Amino acid sequence: MKLLLLHVPDCPNTAVLESRLVPILASRPDIHVTREVITTDDQALRQGMAGSPTLLLDGRDPFARPGQQPSLSCRRYPGDDGRPGPAPSEQQLLTALNSTQSTSRR
Repeated sequence: MKLLLLHVPDCPNTAVLESRLVPILASRPDIHVTREVITTDDQALRQGMAGSPTLLLDGRDPFARPGQQPSLSCRRYPGDDGRPGPAPSEQQLLTALNSTQSTSRR
């Protein structure tokens, strides 16, 4: 599985997402992670970045909302309690990874 982390420079949400990924990635050697810094609106549009950080799992944003536009702003994610936060929770990340893995096996 390929995981691409898109982010803008100095967005504090990126560090939160990366810290939540650490325990997951430690047990998932099948996941190849790359990171890309996005600095222009054109790059955000081309890569499908809907705010920083955006996580693409095998090229797809599992947290995308319908109509969400490309953005260079810091992104907010709905938390387990429904309140916005800087990154998906560890459980939300696990669910997205498992869903993507199940889809890719079909």
